[in-house]
Amino acid sequence: MSKKNVVVSDVSKGHDNPIAELVQVACQFDSNIMLESENRRINAKSIMGIMAFNPTEGMSIDIVTEGDDEQEALAAIEKFLVCE
Repeated sequence: MSKKNVVVSDVSKGHDNPIAELVQVACQFDSNIMLESENRRINAKSIMGIMAFNPTEGMSIDIVTEGDDEQEALAAIEKFLVCE
């Protein structure tokens, strides 16, 4: 299991449809990818979960990945959320 805390940047600036694009990035990996903030925990591969989670600029999120490609998955989700 890998875990990293990130602060979300303004993802709407760099992406036309950030929610759908985040799910697409997550679905490229076999690992389980969860996003956690406060008392909420959602599956990053669920578009409905991401819509309810609504990651916004300045939000502190823990990215938790588990599986064979967890390091790559964590790096890709982090890159998306911090707009690198």
